[in-house]
Amino acid sequence: MSTPTVLITSATGRIGKELVATLARDGGFTIRACSFNPDNREILTALGADEIVHFDLNDSATWPAALDGVTAVYSASLDPMIEGHLAFSEELGRRADQIDHVVRVSCMGADTNTASYDPDKHSSRQGAGIPLMLQHYWWGEKSLIDAGLHVTVLRNNFFMNHLLKTDSESIRNDGWFSNPLGDARNSFVATRDIAEAAAVVLREGPERHANKFYDITGPEPQTMAEIAADLGAAMGMSIEYRAQSMEDFENDFGSTRAEFFEYLTNGFYTRCSPDFYNLTGHKPTSYADYLVSPGVSGETGLDELWQGNLWKKGEDAMADAAEIADVGE
Repeated sequence: MSTPTVLITSATGRIGKELVATLARDGGFTIRACSFNPDNREILTALGADEIVHFDLNDSATWPAALDGVTAVYSASLDPMIEGHLAFSEELGRRADQIDHVVRVSCMGADTNTASYDPDKHSSRQGAGIPLMLQHYWWGEKSLIDAGLHVTVLRNNFFMNHLLKTDSESIRNDGWFSNPLGDARNSFVATRDIAEAAAVVLREGPERHANKFYDITGPEPQTMAEIAADLGAAMGMSIEYRAQSMEDFENDFGSTRAEFFEYLTNGFYTRCSPDFYNLTGHKPTSYADYLVSPGVSGETGLDELWQGNLWKKGEDAMADAAEIADVGE
């Protein structure tokens, strides 16, 4: 019996690198890693990828070679790539007799049908509904479900490595960061934990995990003062948190990101889910441990903090994606 082939999209992303390294360590799959940039081939090979293919969600001509012989897919994409993902979901659906399992990265609260969701209560201001970014995550899930695939969704809390990236320069040079979260508590999640959960789900397969939805969170909810203390301890210096108004934050990053951060302030992401423990048998990684300990790919949280970032002050990274028509109905 031949070894099954798994396609890892976004293989050079934070989760993707950890997943490639974890699957390579554990065995059981031929790992086909997707890369848009050919310069990443050496990185992916070093992590343990068996095959590297050029892949572009916005170019369907790259999909056939990537999908040839694949039986499982790890699906992840940046929010501005939502249209490409929706089209790719349709292609996967056309191959439903070939693709046994799709594991999709999503976001906690993405399911607009969650029984506990009340738009009048899960908001931070009058008239605010579910944030656009969460709507997009739900569209990403729904497109795979509607395609008739065996889907497992990892609905993750806010990523630890995304929290402070926009302030990496002021942290490194001046010892401070700012955002509007203040005393709101959020159980931020380590990307290495998401990768570990994905590896378990892929290894155990659709027989156990098809049509399941798991909330992956950190082990405890933390305020920004507590985050600053952990970061300072990891860097060996004093780090200051400076509170920022939501208005100033929106001016920096645009309305779509601001409405999501409003969502973070209302307590919806405070809870700590048991799903990671139930999948892996151990507790999630704390922020303090994430910063100083290496994942399977060899990078610590501090290493990730200084790497590239979608969000930049003065730019609205979601401006184009916000114009996409509502396909969630």
